[in-house]
Amino acid sequence: MTTTPGATPMTAPSALRFEHHEEPFGIGEDRPRLSWQVRTDAPGWVQTAYELELGPDTTSLASYGRVDSAEQLLQPWPARPLASRERVAARVRVWGNDDGGPSDWSPVAWVEAGLLNAADWQASMIRPSWDEDSTSDEPASRLSTTFELDGAVASARLYASAHGIYVASINGRRVGQDLLAPGWTSYHHRLRYQTYDVADYLRPGTNVIGFEVADGWWRGNLGFQEKRNKYGYRTAVIGQLEITDAQGRLSVISTDGAWQAGRGPVLSADLYNGETYDARLADAGWAGHGSRSLEPVVAEDFNTALLVAPDGPPVRATEELPVQEVLTTPSGKTILDFGQNLVGHVRIRVRGEAGTEVVLRHAEVLEHGELGVRPLRVARQTDTYILRGTGVRGSGAVEQYSPEFTVHGFRYVEVSGWPGELDPEAFTAVVVHSELKRTGFFECSEPMLNQLHANVVWGMRGNFVDVPTDCPQRNERLGWTGDFQVFASTASFLYRIPGFTASWLKDLAAEQGTDGPPPLVVPEVTFDKPPFPTRPVMAAWGDAAVLVPWVLYQQTGDREFLRRQLPGMAAWLAAAADAAGPELRFEQGFQFGDWLDPAAPPNDPGAARTPWQLVAQAYLAYSASIASQAAALLGEDSESLRLRELSRQARTVFRKHYIADDGQLQPATQTSYALALRFGLLEPEEHPAAGERLAETVAADGYRIATGFVGTPLVTDALSDEGQVEAAYRLLLQTECPSWLYPVTMGATTIWERWDSMLPDGTINPGDMTSFNHYALGAVADWMHRTVAGLAPAGLASRKLLVRPLPGGGLTWAAARHETPYGEAAVRWEHGAGSFTLSLTVPAGCTASVYLPDGSEAVEVGSGTHSFNCEPEVFAGTAGTPQLSALP
Repeated sequence: MTTTPGATPMTAPSALRFEHHEEPFGIGEDRPRLSWQVRTDAPGWVQTAYELELGPDTTSLASYGRVDSAEQLLQPWPARPLASRERVAARVRVWGNDDGGPSDWSPVAWVEAGLLNAADWQASMIRPSWDEDSTSDEPASRLSTTFELDGAVASARLYASAHGIYVASINGRRVGQDLLAPGWTSYHHRLRYQTYDVADYLRPGTNVIGFEVADGWWRGNLGFQEKRNKYGYRTAVIGQLEITDAQGRLSVISTDGAWQAGRGPVLSADLYNGETYDARLADAGWAGHGSRSLEPVVAEDFNTALLVAPDGPPVRATEELPVQEVLTTPSGKTILDFGQNLVGHVRIRVRGEAGTEVVLRHAEVLEHGELGVRPLRVARQTDTYILRGTGVRGSGAVEQYSPEFTVHGFRYVEVSGWPGELDPEAFTAVVVHSELKRTGFFECSEPMLNQLHANVVWGMRGNFVDVPTDCPQRNERLGWTGDFQVFASTASFLYRIPGFTASWLKDLAAEQGTDGPPPLVVPEVTFDKPPFPTRPVMAAWGDAAVLVPWVLYQQTGDREFLRRQLPGMAAWLAAAADAAGPELRFEQGFQFGDWLDPAAPPNDPGAARTPWQLVAQAYLAYSASIASQAAALLGEDSESLRLRELSRQARTVFRKHYIADDGQLQPATQTSYALALRFGLLEPEEHPAAGERLAETVAADGYRIATGFVGTPLVTDALSDEGQVEAAYRLLLQTECPSWLYPVTMGATTIWERWDSMLPDGTINPGDMTSFNHYALGAVADWMHRTVAGLAPAGLASRKLLVRPLPGGGLTWAAARHETPYGEAAVRWEHGAGSFTLSLTVPAGCTASVYLPDGSEAVEVGSGTHSFNCEPEVFAGTAGTPQLSALP
C-alpha cells in the first residue's frame, strides 16, 4: 500500500449547510443545525474542535467560542432563535489532529428564515368569483393588482402558495425558476409556500403583481381511477409581497378582496392531459392593461397555520436535450426522437399565421413505428399551442412556448399542424424534476452495465418530481410507498435526498396518523375498486414507515428522522401484527407480495412464485427489528424491548412454516432465499448452505431474474454475501429476458416497470399496466456501487467506509464515487495479468476498512488518497457487504 499526501498540508472547511436545505432561503426552522465539510491535504486528519461565527452581515460576525468536538454534522445552532424573515451570515473554522492552530475560515454562508408563524400572514387565499365546471380541465385563471412605489427598494420578498399550481409575475416578468409550485403535499395537513427575492423586479411608479393558477394536483386528474377534485373544487392563491425601502420602511401588498381576476391564454391545463395555450390572449387577464374583462375575487376561509416552508428543493428545469432524429411513421405522421426517455416538456420556436394550432403528443416508445400511446391509458399527454401570428402586435415574429402547468414522460413527440417546413432545431426537450444535487457515480469496463446505471439515474430523475412517483407518464404518477422503500438506499447514493424525503415522510406521518397502517401512496389518493381498500396492511409498502427513515438516518446520522417517524413505525407494526392474527402468522387476504415476478401473467402482476404470506412474515420480523433499534437510539427502552420481542416471535413463525427440516426454504425461490438471508431469518451456521441453494436456484432459472419488487433489491447481495459472486455476476450480466440487461438490448434508456415491458418483436406488453420509466427494479445499482465497485458505508453518514470490491463477470475495472456528508469518497480498481490495483480517496474526518480480493486481512486507513495492489491467483470472492441489519 502507498499513501499520497499533499506536499504542503492545507486545511479549510467548506460547504456550510443548514439542516438539509439545498437553498437555505425562506426556511422553516428557527434553530437550524449546521454541517460542514473539510478539505485538507493532511493524511488521517480528524477534527478536534470548531468555532462558529454568526451575524447580521459579514462585518458584524460574532464568535460563539471554540467547541471541542470531532463532529462536523448537524451541530446545534449556537445563537438565539431566528425570527421570521431574519437573515444571518455564518462561517466556521476548525482545529484538527495535524497541528495546534485553527484552519482558515470557511466562506460565509447565508441563511434566511421564512414566515415562521401563522400570524405573520396578512394575506388571504383568493379565487375568481365566476362559476366553474371542475368536472373537466379548466382554464388557468389570473389574479392581479397594481400598486405604487416611491423611491429605491432595499429588499423585497414574495411569499406565495396556492390551491393548484401557480406562477407569479411582477411587471410582466416571471418570478423565479420554480415549476409546479407549490408542489404536492397532503394539502389538508400542510401546504408549502415559496419565498422569492424580488427586489430586482420592482420599479418606481406603478407596478403590477399577479398569479396564474391552474388545476395541478389540487383539483386536476389524479390517480388511475379517473378522480378529480381530490382536495377542492376551486383553485386559489395566497401571496404576500413585503418591500423594505432605503429608509427601512416596510410596505406589504397582500392578496385580498380588492384584487381582480381574469382569463388568460391557458385554455386548459392538466398534469396528465397537457396544456392548451392560445398566444393571442397572452396579455389578457391582468390588472393594469386596460382590460374590461376583469372580475372580482372572493377571499376564502383558510387557516394560515397550514402554511409551511419547504424542506427539500423545488422542481425546476435541470437540462435541455436536442432532437436526435426526425422520423416519419408508416401512417405518415412526423415524430421527433430526443434519444432519451425523460420527464419534462418541449419548448418550441415557431412562426406562422394567427390561429394556427401546433399539437405535440408525447409518449415513451414507438410500437411498430407508430407512437406507443396505449400504456398512457387515458392520460393524453398532449400540448396545443395556438399561434399569435399576423394581425396582432408582433406580426411575423418567432414565437416561443413552453408549457407551465403540465409535465410529461416521453422520448418521442408526434408533431402535427406545424406551419411550413419542420426544423428540428425549433424543438428542445426540457428535463424537469426536483433539483436534487447529484452525489453518486459509477462506471466500469462493461458498456451495458454503464447503460443500465444511466437508466437507473434517468429513472430516478423522471420520478422524483416533488414526490417519489412510481411512473411519470400514465394516469397514475403516485407516491407508492413500496417503490420508494426498496429504492431508498440507491437513491441516497445517487442524489442528496434528505430534504426531499423529509417532506415526503412528514406527509406519510400526517396521512397515517397514530393508528393503523400508512396509505399505499403518499400523499394519499384513495382507491374505490378492489383489490385496493383504502388502508390495507401491505407488507413492503407499509414497511416504508420504518425502512425509509432508517435509510435516511444511516445516510445522515440525523436521529430526527427516527424521532418524527417512531409513532408511525409502532402504528404500522401494530397493524401488521394484528393482521397476522393471534399466532402472528399471515394466511388470508390479499397483498402485493413479490409484485411483478416475471412469472406472473400480464394482467395478474401479484401472482408470484413466492407467496405473499412469506413476504409479509419476513418483513414483519425485519421491520420490527429495525424499529426496535430506532427506539433504543431514542432512549425508548421499553418500546425497543417490545418491538424486539415482536421481531423474535415473527422470526420464529417464519422459521417454523417456511424452513423445512433439511434447511431448505419452502418454496425454494430466489425471493424466499434472498429475504431469509438478508433479513436475518437464518442462523449463522445456516448461511453457507442457504447461499449454495440460492445459487442453485438461480442456475436452475437459467441465471435469469425470478424476482419482483421485493426480491430484486436483495438477490445479488444475498448471493455475494455467501461467496456466490459469480452467480451474482451471471445474474447481473444476463441479457435474455427476464434480466436487467434485456431492456438495454432493446434500447431502453430508463428502467422499465416490467421485465418485458416491450416484447422482443417490438410489441408493448399486453397487460393494462406497463410503464417504461419505473425506478424500483433499478435498486440493483446499490449492489453495483457497494460490491462491484466496492464503495459502501460502514458507519453513520459514511464516516467509516467499507471498501471491499468483489471483481467478477469478466470486468477489468470498475469505479464509484460518492459525496458523503463529509466530502467525496472514491474507489477505482483494475485487474489484469494476475495483478490487482485499487485507488481510494477517503474524505477528511473519515476512515476506511479496505479488503483486497486476495483474501488478506483488512487494512485500516484514514483520510487522504491511498493505493493498494495484490496478485491474487483466484479472487477470493467470499464475503460481500454485511447484512442489512442483524436482528437484535
